[in-house]
Amino acid sequence: MKTLKDLFQLSDKASKNLEKGILAVTLTNIVSLLSVVVVVNIFSEILRPLDNEEISWNKMWLMLLVGILLAIVNYFAARNDYRKTYVSCYTAAEDSRLRIAETVRKFPMSVFNSKSLAEFTTNIMGDCASIEHSLSHIVPPLIADTISATIVCICLIFFDWRMAVSIFCTLPISFLIILANKKLQKKLSQRQLTDKLKASEKIQEYLEGIKLIKSYNLAGNKSVELEKALRSLKDSSINLEMKTGVVISVAQFVLQAGIGITVFVGTNLFTGGSIALLPMLLSLVVVCRVYGPILSILTLLPMLEHTLVSTRRIKELLAIKPMTGEETLPDAYDISLENVTFAYEKTKVINNLSLEIPEGKVTALVGPSGSGKSTLTKLIARFWDVDAGRICIGGKDIKNIDPENLMSLFSIVFQDVTLFNDTVLNNIRIGNVNASDEEVMRAAKLAQCDEFIQKMPEGYNTVLGENGNTLSGGERQRISIARAILKDAPIILLDEATAALDPENEIHIQAAISSLVEGKTVIVIAHKLSTIVDVDNILVLDKGELAESGTHTQLLLRNGLYARLYNLQEDSKKWKIA
Repeated sequence: MKTLKDLFQLSDKASKNLEKGILAVTLTNIVSLLSVVVVVNIFSEILRPLDNEEISWNKMWLMLLVGILLAIVNYFAARNDYRKTYVSCYTAAEDSRLRIAETVRKFPMSVFNSKSLAEFTTNIMGDCASIEHSLSHIVPPLIADTISATIVCICLIFFDWRMAVSIFCTLPISFLIILANKKLQKKLSQRQLTDKLKASEKIQEYLEGIKLIKSYNLAGNKSVELEKALRSLKDSSINLEMKTGVVISVAQFVLQAGIGITVFVGTNLFTGGSIALLPMLLSLVVVCRVYGPILSILTLLPMLEHTLVSTRRIKELLAIKPMTGEETLPDAYDISLENVTFAYEKTKVINNLSLEIPEGKVTALVGPSGSGKSTLTKLIARFWDVDAGRICIGGKDIKNIDPENLMSLFSIVFQDVTLFNDTVLNNIRIGNVNASDEEVMRAAKLAQCDEFIQKMPEGYNTVLGENGNTLSGGERQRISIARAILKDAPIILLDEATAALDPENEIHIQAAISSLVEGKTVIVIAHKLSTIVDVDNILVLDKGELAESGTHTQLLLRNGLYARLYNLQEDSKKWKIA
């Protein structure tokens, strides 16, 4: 069903599984409806004495046998129903989460500037959970109950159209009540999901800033913001449940008025001699049986509307264009920027910048805070696309290179290190997932990690905890360097890799990095200018523009911005607490 596939943003496999689930539930409903036929036949035999006829006990035993067989069939149908709906829907939800995560991975970083992490978390967990619930508890029974009710309606029309009309005359009014409130349900659902997102953002902000909150005794102020978000979520959730519940209750009340109408019409037709007792009793049995699925439909429709708000959010997320490119990797690794301009939102960071970074050389980026150093390295790695101009590696515009392949060119050591709640071995192996344990340990030794790793309770198999919270800043940085060593890419980006290290370890790390960068294209961001005096070339940035370039000696002789920054740092070394 293409409509369901598009509606719930399902893969082809998940869509086919949903169709199987709907058929399974429909089959279960039909088997249940067949039991009505058995009941009617038993009634017909029980009422035979009223016409001075004898009960056919052979037929009664046959109906009993058929009833037992239907119960057995119903058991297996229900079991098949469970497997086809619940198991397959959870698989579909897993598929959706993985698909969203894979899609998000290919987004440009500009998307993450405009959306909070809490929103992505809500998409992957909350919205997918809502769809998961719909695929298991709403869609299959909703469609199956609609099919079952339609079959019963058609059969009753052929049996006695007057009784069929009396049974179903309130149905259109009930559905109109639900549909008339569709806009209200959509509005309430949207508000509740918005409040849920805001609450998630505040919770994440509160937990991430808990150290700062405690150190500055901000618990009261920050708790008020969190409490306000949670109270708003509570109010919108109650509002949604209450108003939706009232609509459903009214629709169900109107529908069930059909039972009284059916009894009234059936009694009048029977007393008037227009209908026999058996058809009248059959209609009463059917009205009690068929209203169950219809009441379920009336309950499920508003729930489905709530789910559709989540599916629309996922659809919007999947509609964001990922980074694309089809060209193969270049054969050379020199980097050139041609009139590059880039801005975060409306704040221009790089302004018409042109420069060359030669292959196989070490190039340092320096400049005042906010001059665009980190942004430039991220543009080169294509975390963002430039607003104007172009960046080329080996003469190829990086916008045209396959993004998946492009990242294989870079080993990156960020200033802020991200570690996972996994073993030390696996955290380093991120640099090369196919690396052997021996290769991982060799990289760790080169990055001066081996000594502190061996002191851990389980060595390389020690689990680091959430974001490596058991490690010091210097240890975290060295694991990041070990990853870069293990990846062994032709282009190295070092964003102040030694910033968190003490002087003793810094000497060892510099030696490790020297062996790592030999013969490679290296870009290093340095705030401590004493660490880059021997590099091949220094690019000095100021307000997103190239202020000057050259070697350390050449730049000191020019007595420009670099010389001023260097002299300030040298003077600061003489500073001490009196």
